[in-house]
Amino acid sequence: MKMEEARRRDIFFSFFMFTADLRPNDAGYTQVLVRHLKALTEIGYTGFDVHIAPGPAHVGHHAEVESYISLKRAFDQAGFRDVKFTTNVGTTRTFDPTSPYEEQRKQALSYLKSRVDITSVLGGEDTIMSGPFLYPYGIFPLTDAGEGIWSDALQDWMKPRYAAAASIFRELAQYSAEKRVKLAIEPVKNWETPGPTMVSEALDFLESADIPVCGVTIDTAQVVMESQGPAIFRKNVARAAQQNRLNYVHISAPDRGAVRDSWIPWEIMLDEIEPVYSGPYLVEVFNAIPPFESSMRMTRRRFWRPGEDAPEAGVDSAYDVAQAALRTLEEKIASHRRRSHR
Repeated sequence: MKMEEARRRDIFFSFFMFTADLRPNDAGYTQVLVRHLKALTEIGYTGFDVHIAPGPAHVGHHAEVESYISLKRAFDQAGFRDVKFTTNVGTTRTFDPTSPYEEQRKQALSYLKSRVDITSVLGGEDTIMSGPFLYPYGIFPLTDAGEGIWSDALQDWMKPRYAAAASIFRELAQYSAEKRVKLAIEPVKNWETPGPTMVSEALDFLESADIPVCGVTIDTAQVVMESQGPAIFRKNVARAAQQNRLNYVHISAPDRGAVRDSWIPWEIMLDEIEPVYSGPYLVEVFNAIPPFESSMRMTRRRFWRPGEDAPEAGVDSAYDVAQAALRTLEEKIASHRRRSHR
């Protein structure tokens, strides 16, 4: 199969390579983003995933949405009207849909609805809002004595949190469906969040809470690092597909760096995903930039960002890494298709 045939699949690129904050009110930075969009579309990417950072405490959600309307207008004027966008969203200690306090859960619902609005502004109809937006990212519970809660005690602690979030997510899912935005809860590693850390946990929540119009993200890095093995992976992909919940697939190396020549079990994953998934693949590379370099304890060198960092001898540029990842994924898709047609 020719490489051009593999490109019928939309392949997006994550802006985690460049930033965790689009700074929509910063016109100068918008031009930096535009330069990256131009370079990456020329490489061959058909869309992009962008993180929607929590806004300043004094700025209301309506003002945040308006700022992204202006940002999208700038992208359109720069020639990217037809480029597709998805978003990455996380909840926070303040905006916590699992909180035991009703008022806080209502604040979280308002926050998440505003993120659906922003996703709709950037991506239009049938786009995707993905990320760890169930339990607050990076927040771990403590006992009254200040000690961590782990293992069985943590699982027991999480049960009422999931139950508290159920009604919030039912309303959020209905709202996102009206906006034609697909929700995709992303399980992340156990050192990033206490839950959900596995695809099965996210699916369990959606099933038990009776939320039919919300799905999950499967991330290759998360599955490799925080998984129950290939057999459960196969069951989870089939389970998500049968329930129409497989809403997004992220292609990411276990070290969250370069995808080329990484420890991704391509055949195991693509053999299960390709037959049942028709959405975009997202190439996700976390660069060694704030806040990732500290939050993820990164020891590897930064991929230098053209136009933002000085070139460094012997270190790949962000564009080189992006191009190699695209070619690798295209080759792996083509290889899967050849195998499946034998």
